Amino acid sequence: MTEHGSQTPDVFLSGLLFADIVFSGMAKAPALGTETWTRAMDSGPGGIANFAVALRRLGLRTALAAAFGADMLGDYCWAELAGREGVDLSRSRRFSGWSTPVTVALAYDDDRALVTHGQPPPLIADELVGQPPASRAAAVHIGEEPQEWLVRAQAQGTLVFADLGWDPSGAWAPEVLEQLSHCHAFLPNAGEAMSYTGTDSPTAALARLADLVPVAVVTLGPDGALAVDNTTGESGSVSGLRVSTLDPTGAGDVFGAAFIFATLAERPLAERLRFANLAAALSVQRLGGAMAAPSWADIAGWWRTARTGDPELGRDYAFLDSWIPEYLTGQEQFEGQDTP
Repeated sequence: MTEHGSQTPDVFLSGLLFADIVFSGMAKAPALGTETWTRAMDSGPGGIANFAVALRRLGLRTALAAAFGADMLGDYCWAELAGREGVDLSRSRRFSGWSTPVTVALAYDDDRALVTHGQPPPLIADELVGQPPASRAAAVHIGEEPQEWLVRAQAQGTLVFADLGWDPSGAWAPEVLEQLSHCHAFLPNAGEAMSYTGTDSPTAALARLADLVPVAVVTLGPDGALAVDNTTGESGSVSGLRVSTLDPTGAGDVFGAAFIFATLAERPLAERLRFANLAAALSVQRLGGAMAAPSWADIAGWWRTARTGDPELGRDYAFLDSWIPEYLTGQEQFEGQDTP
């Protein structure tokens, strides 16, 4: 058996893939009729690829079903995912005459604005996925189009983790939430959660979502996250870590990937939230979504400093001592090392 293509993945993913181009280091938003130079930029695969790369860097086998354009950007994203990151793309397809969607992120004032161009993929998710693999978990971007493969994934014991994106129509159709009946967990951000539930606070949105799905999580950006786990009776929250934000693009996806990892490790809700919060906090200190996802080397480097410099963090994140791979625990330098 080879690792990619024939071995059952730990996590199967389906959703829209984008080629991301990120500009950072702007003092303010660009003004019409002017040219703005930035201090930094990067590019890489985005969208559902953020989940795939973040999970892969944590050591899980990942397989992705997504549409790629048979164009320069599609080839670039395919090479980054399959070659550099080791994501199984055997269920993905390249399409001639269809352009890979593109998102340009402008990062400033500790946030970002997104400009996106793309057309619906030639095949819907059910046609790309077919019969999903019997993976331990699945990550999916849900939308107005129902995805029948989620029923089959749930029936074979796969834990389905759902996320969604910005609704450019502003309709925020509540029918989208009907798909949560096939999901184990739902992880929207506060704006999405309030818009789809028609509530006026993250706490109220969480309560509404907890009636629809076993595990509900509402992310709060730099302020952390709230969650309820109906399967264990746990509820809790985590405050955001104090970091210098360079680019928050994809941070919610990185959070979700780390939460999936911790769920598969059967950790308590508090640890799942803290680990996801840490992964997201590390990612915003770099450019991009997928390319900024932390490795175990990055996590070990942060922990080495945090455990001695902040007693509260040392207590809250003590579980990392048993998570970080042994080959990293005694090294002076962690940054840039390969993941397990």
